Amino acid sequence: MSHARQGEHEGWFEGWRLFLVLTLTLAALCVAIAVFRQSDVNGVRMVVRFTARTSLLFFCLAFSAAGLARLWPNAWTKWQRRNRRYLGVTFAASHALHAAALVVFANMDPAGFAGATNLASYIFGSIGYAIIVAMTATSFDRTAAAIGPRAWRILHLAGGYYLWIQFMVSFGKRVPTMPLYSLFLIPLVAVMAVRLIAMASRPSGRPIQVG
Repeated sequence: MSHARQGEHEGWFEGWRLFLVLTLTLAALCVAIAVFRQSDVNGVRMVVRFTARTSLLFFCLAFSAAGLARLWPNAWTKWQRRNRRYLGVTFAASHALHAAALVVFANMDPAGFAGATNLASYIFGSIGYAIIVAMTATSFDRTAAAIGPRAWRILHLAGGYYLWIQFMVSFGKRVPTMPLYSLFLIPLVAVMAVRLIAMASRPSGRPIQVG
């Protein structure tokens, strides 16, 4: 989730307005899903699945932005790159809603929640959330400047790859029992391929920024 340069914004659906519209829409959809299912545990589990998928979407958009803009410069990829910071913090907001739904699920159905989780998911999930918090906190010009460009790049590069691995594991482990989950691995493989190809095409060989 990288910080954008000042003066890059073009159009209405950009910047913090983009973040606000997307986040409010996600929150409204979560409420609608829960209300539609009369706020029972199945409705909460639907919200958990929905926010996991929206988090995947916004992560992939942020993670692939720089690579796509380099390989296929056009109006969409330029918009995506300009707004990678805001797509990144929208991913963080989506995953915050995911965490809230998990807490509600744990309170409503402790046995079901225990059956759906294990020690590894607690450990690696907690690390993932800590990384998301750190990346979000440093997605502002002042905080990015405070930690310095080298620390910022290490955090966002390593954090982005960790989250990519966690998504691969989270969706991949469901494939044996639910083969359709393999479809969620396609965008993850695609964005990694884009990043690696774009990185290889850079004359300096320097890594592309996350987002």
